[in-house]
Amino acid sequence: MRLRVTHPARTTAVAATALLTLSLGVLPAQAADATRTTPPTTAAARHTPALDRAALRASLDAFRDAGMYGAFSSVRSGQEKWRGATGVADTATGRPMAPGFEHRIGSISKTFTAVAVLKEVERGRIDLDAPVGRYLPGLVTGERAEKVTVRMLLNHTSGIADYILPAFPGILEDPGATLDRNRLRPIEPEELARLGLAATPAPERGKHSYSNTNYILAGLILEKTTGQDAETYITRNVIRPAGLRHTYYPTSPSLRGPHAGMYESFYGLIDPPRDYSTYDMSWASTAGAMVSTMDDLNTFYRKLLGGKLLGAAALREMKTTVPGYETPPGEQPVLRYGLGIYTLKMPGGAWYWGHDGAVFGAGTWSLATEDGRRQVSLAYNYMKYERFDEHGQQLPDPITPAMVAYMDGALGGAPAPKGLRSATPVLPPLVDRLPVR
Repeated sequence: MRLRVTHPARTTAVAATALLTLSLGVLPAQAADATRTTPPTTAAARHTPALDRAALRASLDAFRDAGMYGAFSSVRSGQEKWRGATGVADTATGRPMAPGFEHRIGSISKTFTAVAVLKEVERGRIDLDAPVGRYLPGLVTGERAEKVTVRMLLNHTSGIADYILPAFPGILEDPGATLDRNRLRPIEPEELARLGLAATPAPERGKHSYSNTNYILAGLILEKTTGQDAETYITRNVIRPAGLRHTYYPTSPSLRGPHAGMYESFYGLIDPPRDYSTYDMSWASTAGAMVSTMDDLNTFYRKLLGGKLLGAAALREMKTTVPGYETPPGEQPVLRYGLGIYTLKMPGGAWYWGHDGAVFGAGTWSLATEDGRRQVSLAYNYMKYERFDEHGQQLPDPITPAMVAYMDGALGGAPAPKGLRSATPVLPPLVDRLPVR
């Protein structure tokens, strides 16, 4: 069944249900207990298997064959590298994907923001456990000013709601018109922060609940403590030291270099899907506005996890995690969130570090072994492809298992476990999927 905007009440309810999942139908969206731990080093981090180029090519093509318009990826194992692309960058002309394209990376931007904050922690200008009101008086007020800490912003336990829905009023009823109407609209970080601080219902403080508002506030704290625009500071102190040549905050609605069209379906409510590769990304700011390439993302996470961007103490803080979702008694979560980075147990059984990102039309996923030697970054250009019935239940989806199979195989150096395609895959929440609490 294809949902259409001709039945506003039904489609709004179904879309809201879809957004509540915060995932590709596999991880629940409930809040999690915020006991902080650091996962042990895993077997995946102790060896670096060789790349199977034929298997990588076949698996990436299988992702396309499952229904993804186009994708491109970069894989690294020690000094060995592989890059590949599949499918189309433009659905109208058939222009092919290319592995070196630039791409909007969404919430992977949060890792960069967290690194910048931790650099200021190392310099003694920010205290992770200080109340946010110390840095943003007048913006964060009342009990929050004293009870919410910088750490809570970075690991999403602040209890502050997301600003996305109030920033895009009408998006559940008519997403195409809403996204078109706001395509070229600039919006200031302070306005985004105020929308999130005023949004209801607010999640429970102390429990992990993903909110983009947290990283807008983190960017504003950077500005207050450094006297620089946050995006400028991150460029000078994170992007450049990492040696990234194609990673930047866009200064216009268009990307600088060659890129694919980025097609948004919004669970079938935008039919046919529309290209939103040209968009004013001020609505995402330090929470998700960055552009990068898959090679740059591999370089970034390799240097970060290898201790080249932060000192040992700061990196330990970054990798101190809280459960990413609530589990039944006796079960352990397979995703734990740190400070702008998470650790995830993939179906093959190994744990990896990284982040994902999703903005309108563009998805990205980057994972690495704990030592940073084995990495994969994947970009794709068809978003919210999942479909739901009139009761809000997700219909069978071949695309997601194919994506998981590619990532798991690329990380492990072998095809994904037998039967993965028919099993329920383990995935992180794609955290930019317009959270509703």
